[in-house]
Amino acid sequence: MFRYAIVRTPCRKITEGITSAPELGIPDYDKALRQHEEYIAALRTCGLAVTVLPADEDFPDSCFVEDTSVLTGSCAIITNPGAPSRKGETESVIGEIRKFYSDDKIAFIKDPGTLEGGDVMMVGSHFYVGRSARTNAEGIRQFIGILESFGMTGSEVALNKVLHIKTGINYLENNNMLVSGEFTDKPDFSAYIRHSIPEGESYAANCLWINGTVIVPKGYPQTERLVKSLGYKVITVDTSEFRKIDGGLSCLSLRF
Repeated sequence: MFRYAIVRTPCRKITEGITSAPELGIPDYDKALRQHEEYIAALRTCGLAVTVLPADEDFPDSCFVEDTSVLTGSCAIITNPGAPSRKGETESVIGEIRKFYSDDKIAFIKDPGTLEGGDVMMVGSHFYVGRSARTNAEGIRQFIGILESFGMTGSEVALNKVLHIKTGINYLENNNMLVSGEFTDKPDFSAYIRHSIPEGESYAANCLWINGTVIVPKGYPQTERLVKSLGYKVITVDTSEFRKIDGGLSCLSLRF
């Protein structure tokens, strides 16, 4: 069960965020703010106490606060983002994280290691870590070492096509995983019940389980029906403006 969430208000420079899909257009700042408020409301509906950090105009992608750290029941791991333009984002969340974790329970990924939180998927006390363009082998080595020092485990997953591991796979508890693309038949996840996202809705693989409810991006009806058929309560939230800069539901919060 999660109790808390940390989010960051989108900044005006969100229009300059990193994107691999320029054909989707430039984010509409005002619309992004409205969608972000809707997202916060959904988190609160799921029972979370939400801390809203102010916009940081120095970093266009700073609303994707998930990439700055991994918060577990035992420790907080401050990441080291692999995108050069995001290197300073971690500094602005450490103060908030220290309100929840003592210094002896805060660890850091250090150069030359890189790791972004979007490449980490938690399944109980085990963490799957995607090796991607943003998360390298040294970052994964450090991350797993920290986990093990706190009694947890981790394993590396090679990524071939997606930006982050949670771009294409997400755990919904109860042994259920939503999968798309390269994750449909990856042997790393053969122990789980894998539910394939319908063709054409791969973006919706980035759903978000919180305390028995699954938040699903709005506009993906087949995925919404699939998740409901598994017995979960569903809330839909529009993330169209964040999709334009490679972001999804999980990217927008730290949940712990």
